[in-house]
Amino acid sequence: MIIRLMSYNVRSLRNDARAVARVIRSAAPDVVCVQEAPRFLRWRTKCAELARRSGLVVVCGGRPAAANLLMSTLAVDVRATREVKFSKDPRLHQRGCAMAVLAKSGQPFAVVGTHLDLQAEPRLRHVAELRAHADGVRPSQIPLIVAGDVNEKPGEPAWRALTEIGTDAFAAVGVGEGKTFPAGNPTRRIDGIFVAAPLKALSAEVLDSPDVRVASDHRPVVVEVEFPE
Repeated sequence: MIIRLMSYNVRSLRNDARAVARVIRSAAPDVVCVQEAPRFLRWRTKCAELARRSGLVVVCGGRPAAANLLMSTLAVDVRATREVKFSKDPRLHQRGCAMAVLAKSGQPFAVVGTHLDLQAEPRLRHVAELRAHADGVRPSQIPLIVAGDVNEKPGEPAWRALTEIGTDAFAAVGVGEGKTFPAGNPTRRIDGIFVAAPLKALSAEVLDSPDVRVASDHRPVVVEVEFPE
């Protein structure tokens, strides 16, 4: 059984909300981890509208998860959810994650979507908090996928900490450089999807299209994940 999962920083839909939805819909994901989802005035309505236009439904997240949002198709069952705010530093943005235990065709898996800080110390600290909350929301035998805007490049401390949770899918099976930011002419790979055993990444790509270039300031990452027999 295969899951198709997307991670996408949509910049609070400030660029082109309809293009964001077209990008998501055209990729046909089972699950989407959104960063910088709407979180202020009418945030619930705006998140629901993004899901509807994308052909998906809201699983959890939004403002209670510091603008991290999970969406899925109706083929995915929702078994548990948790919205987390990480410890906050003075004068820095509130960070957090949205997490859910899901199932497709009866196969359970857990997904965490997050957006880490611009500062190195809280980035690393928040990975540890993410891991603790993920361990608390799911039974240990349920495999985990972590996706999000890491705000640093592969090989740096928080990225290395995430690879202790799961394999960097693009590094394992992606083609090309995988750069995601800025969307028009990306120079950095700062968005990633990390897949824990026994799940296995089959493919990983960073999307590009005319819609991708105007929808947000990030390009989305899409990974296909296989369950073991």
